[in-house]
Amino acid sequence: MYNIMSPKAEEFIHDGEIRESLQYAADNSSNRDVINAILTKAREMKGLTHREALLLLDCNLSDINEQIFALAREIKHRFYGNRIVMFAPLYLSNYCVNGCIYCPYHRQNKTIPRKKLTQQEIINEVIALQDMGHKRLALETGEDPVNNPIEYVLESIKTIYSIKHKNGAIRRVNVNIAATTVENYRKLKDAGIGTYILFQETYHKENYEYLHPAGPKHDYAWHTEAMDRAMDGGIDDVGCGVLFGLENYRYDFTGLLMHAEHLEAYKGVGPHTISVPRIRPADDIDAKEFSNAISDDIFEKIVAVLRIAVPYTGIIISTRESKAARERVLKVGVTQISGGSRTSVGGYTTEDRHDETAQFDVSDLRTLDEVIRWLLEMGHIPSFCTACYREGRTGDRFMSLVKSGQIANCCQPNALMTLKEYLEDYAAPETKAVGEKVIADELLNIPNEKVRFIAKDYLDNIHNGKRDFRF
Repeated sequence: MYNIMSPKAEEFIHDGEIRESLQYAADNSSNRDVINAILTKAREMKGLTHREALLLLDCNLSDINEQIFALAREIKHRFYGNRIVMFAPLYLSNYCVNGCIYCPYHRQNKTIPRKKLTQQEIINEVIALQDMGHKRLALETGEDPVNNPIEYVLESIKTIYSIKHKNGAIRRVNVNIAATTVENYRKLKDAGIGTYILFQETYHKENYEYLHPAGPKHDYAWHTEAMDRAMDGGIDDVGCGVLFGLENYRYDFTGLLMHAEHLEAYKGVGPHTISVPRIRPADDIDAKEFSNAISDDIFEKIVAVLRIAVPYTGIIISTRESKAARERVLKVGVTQISGGSRTSVGGYTTEDRHDETAQFDVSDLRTLDEVIRWLLEMGHIPSFCTACYREGRTGDRFMSLVKSGQIANCCQPNALMTLKEYLEDYAAPETKAVGEKVIADELLNIPNEKVRFIAKDYLDNIHNGKRDFRF
């Protein structure tokens, strides 16, 4: 039976509850009274249940859908303003013992070159990322206990944090590695990681097991219960996600929100981030073979309803998506994006894109500076901020600040100061000109007068060569 407080995957992600929710949403997709009642609740900006959110996703009334998108934009502005956090993935190794049929790293793939970065190669990659302007990385690696043991990941994290090149520094390392033990999560916590990220891929157990026919990842319960173990290991911030296109999107959307509800109820704090990747072609992977692939219109609505359902949770989109697709979802809910990304092992230190070891094709091929200028021209504030993590504002402490609205007095000035660092150290002249105007305008939007005054002083200090101020 469905039990949000259960530690068992098949009880907090309950197939029967999902199917009942799917039927409820289908039966009421044109029921104005029910949908309007949910929208009234949603306007309180405290979130929705999985069943309520699914009904908004299924709503087929055009006038109400306009209200849904408008509310998503309003909620995003209320909690996140126009700030967009920037990051880049760093692929350490593509050795993997799993058999995932949608990923080119699967062990049966004999055409992809296998590569694992040495610590010196990691240093070179990080310097290249620092020279671009990045401050926040997401570490990626295949699951292979021989080639990629936890000790290798921990050593790599230590190496990354140690590199200080010119004015560059990686201030937050998020980690996206396979499900592991509580002991290993404690080691990651002690290593100073930011968020532990693990995509569920799909919450449909039968399809999950079909898509993962071999290797440790085949174990649905071990994988699905990983976030609980991570929190048991002391990691405050966890990031969930599904790979849309592997299963019916309505099923996975519901499971994703049930997982968020479980973490909130059982562990006291929901996911720090939710990622929304879509299936992409890659070496020996044809995305057209996956019949559940979703359109841009459905994708945009998924993001909008997620923003309404989990208003306090960051939503991440990667360079899997095109410029046009990213622009659409930025408006209705996305708060973090990657820029200048390479999805191959060692890809940042090669002149070409080094795609033979890539995990997936990149749609947005622009440089980080081009992405920054694009965001600025749309009225966003590209942010390289890592202050909350380094000030201990993680987990429930971070969520309480978001829910109270006080986070704006931290995030707005921190975003402007890290943008100022980027403009001073890395930006092209055209980007710098646009960015300086945005900073001047947005400085006036810091709610607290004292914070605004201090931020202005810090910005002047950054211009004069000092770095790393934060609230």
